[in-house]
Amino acid sequence: MNVQVDNYIEKATQWKNEMALLRKIIVQCGLEETYKWRNPCYMYNSNNVVIIGGFKAYCAIMFFKGALLQNEKGLLVQPTENVQSARQIRFTNVQQISTLAPTIKAYIYQAIEIEKAGLKVPLKDTLDVVFIPELQNQLLKNKAFSVAFNALTPGRQRGYNLFFSAAKQTKTREQRIEKYTQQIISGKGLYDCTCGLSKKMPNCDGSHKFIQKSKQ
Repeated sequence: MNVQVDNYIEKATQWKNEMALLRKIIVQCGLEETYKWRNPCYMYNSNNVVIIGGFKAYCAIMFFKGALLQNEKGLLVQPTENVQSARQIRFTNVQQISTLAPTIKAYIYQAIEIEKAGLKVPLKDTLDVVFIPELQNQLLKNKAFSVAFNALTPGRQRGYNLFFSAAKQTKTREQRIEKYTQQIISGKGLYDCTCGLSKKMPNCDGSHKFIQKSKQ
């Protein structure tokens, strides 16, 4: 058991009991418990297999190579249309998890066999990604934005599209696009430094936070 995961679940204000039970089920399958991306993450031979996450409407386990799992029970959900590899199983109460425990374990054991076999999810070319409507609208109405966005590498385009699409409401997606419009016009990727102080250029290392604090 990982101490950081202990703290994560203990401090959870929502889905505490559900995540504790999911943790127990996953650990019983023999995976190594770690703490990554601020969430409990479980590995096999140093490879990520499944991660626990709490959301507003549900808690979930996400399989990193879920697209390769057989989904006869129909429980696996594609988080968004642009996510190629990962798949979730979503829960809303402890009883649901308890009832599905044998099925959850079956998915986990299947995922472990996928890692043992060294299988990989065949990914589509990033050029095949369909941009969300809100992004398409911005590309149509803002010429400078369109020119700059099309000049970005396919990977950066996909990164922005995934970030924008992660918001559930249209208004929020539009706000995200508006917030990052100037950054895109400047030719920068989603995680690129914009303050010029990063020691890990072109990536952001958080130096802008010190600027914000000094202005307060």
